[in-house]
Amino acid sequence: MPKSEKSARRTITRRVALGGIALAAGAVAVPLIVRARSTPLNYDFSGPASDRNLDLKPPVKCTPGTSAQSEGPFYTPQTPRRTVLREPDTGGEPLVLEGLVLTPDCQPVAGAVIDIWHCDESGRYDNAGFRYRGHQFTDSAGAYRFETIRPGHYTGRTPHIHVKVQGKKTRLLTTQLYFPDRRDSNSKDWLQRDELLMQLRRNGKTWFGHFDFILDVSWLPVNGIRPL
Repeated sequence: MPKSEKSARRTITRRVALGGIALAAGAVAVPLIVRARSTPLNYDFSGPASDRNLDLKPPVKCTPGTSAQSEGPFYTPQTPRRTVLREPDTGGEPLVLEGLVLTPDCQPVAGAVIDIWHCDESGRYDNAGFRYRGHQFTDSAGAYRFETIRPGHYTGRTPHIHVKVQGKKTRLLTTQLYFPDRRDSNSKDWLQRDELLMQLRRNGKTWFGHFDFILDVSWLPVNGIRPL
């Protein structure tokens, strides 16, 4: 075989191999991109909500930022603005979820939007309407409060609540909250993280969950200069 033809074949083989590597990398990248997807919020920041007078105390020390998690495949944008997600035919155990939205130095983020969604007590999401979906804005203390139910579970997932939180001048946080009394199903869910467990107590038939969100403000301009 002529030298030039051998060289050409080596070049073609190398291109095919590189192409195969690129395709393989692309195949891996696609699910990673899907898992990392975080749809932007497009709500108008209209200022703090009326004071809820919840008298919630911020922690003595705040974490650098609440851990982010994927939004999953069932997010619906532009949900109703409301605090009560229960409906007349609502089943499941009543849950009140409340807490604060704070900066890493434990200062309130007033007027932050918080958008939540979860499945019903049987593990089904409403993907046609807004059942168990809604958003609200924090008050001047950074407080929020939702009245909903404890979601059920479905194959592969422990019970959880999806959340998106963003202040007017903070990054968008997309994450999920978990229930500390579901240790068995939590241990079988590879997404579950202990730092995303809410505080949970029960009073009569109603459950009360508490979780404080710490938003990342590291990207904000300092003296008018945005850090690189």
